[in-house]
Amino acid sequence: MQGKIIKGIAGFYYVHVVHSGIYECKAKGIFRNKKIKPLVGDNVEIEILDENNKIGNIVDIKQRENELIRPAVSNISQAFVVFAIAEPMPNLNLLDRFLVMMEKNDIDTIICFNKIDLIEEEQILKMKDIYVKAGYHVIFTSTKSGTGIEDVKRLLEGKTTAFAGPSGVGKSSLLNAIMPEANSQTGSISEKIKRGKHTTRHSEIFHIGEDTFIFDTPGFSSLYVNDFEKEDLEKYFREFRRFSNQCRFVGCAHENEPDCAVKEAVEIGEISIERYNNYVLLYDEIKDKKKY
Repeated sequence: MQGKIIKGIAGFYYVHVVHSGIYECKAKGIFRNKKIKPLVGDNVEIEILDENNKIGNIVDIKQRENELIRPAVSNISQAFVVFAIAEPMPNLNLLDRFLVMMEKNDIDTIICFNKIDLIEEEQILKMKDIYVKAGYHVIFTSTKSGTGIEDVKRLLEGKTTAFAGPSGVGKSSLLNAIMPEANSQTGSISEKIKRGKHTTRHSEIFHIGEDTFIFDTPGFSSLYVNDFEKEDLEKYFREFRRFSNQCRFVGCAHENEPDCAVKEAVEIGEISIERYNNYVLLYDEIKDKKKY
């Protein structure tokens, strides 16, 4: 029987099997011997030990399409990153770090600016100018008025989506608006665990429709982008790709070099100054870290 791991906690893996429900499983010792750890998001083969109590063993882990280390999750179709457009104002440096991380893992990202009921049209146009121009799908929502909620549902359909965003941006309200049934899922798994000591945040995927899953990541406040060389950073800024091969120097860092096509694109507004400044900050950060 095949299913998807939707939660892993204390050595138990909760596997969702379409039309059959959630099975509490242990991983066979063969995985430990091979030093393979099942991840939330893994598509797995299970053997049923007790159908009445929905208990089984994981006997095979299917090949992963992709894998993230932090948070530990696999087979993500897309990321959906939520920032408030006001209260708090969006931290674009943090957003760009997240986008770099997803680009590095070849995971497409949808950017959602929430709480649009708090701002004027001008701020929406500014965020569009920065991120649509950079090549991203950008959506604007308000859980208060319901604006954009149906659009979000359509974007999630048939995919496994990692939901992410810092605290205070309304991510939980957005999740509740698009999947009110998630609380009952959480309750049924909690009933099965019955272990009060497991109270830390953990990776969890919610099944919200045919082939549609949402992975709710714990809130993040900082992301360290340092597991690649500074020369690779430009590859993870989508809008740089059109211009970087036109620079005078091969290996141009797009900082102080003359005849830099990327800097020229910034000057004429083809690349936003906000994105460029965040690129420079990240480039210098990676450069300084690699020194030590």
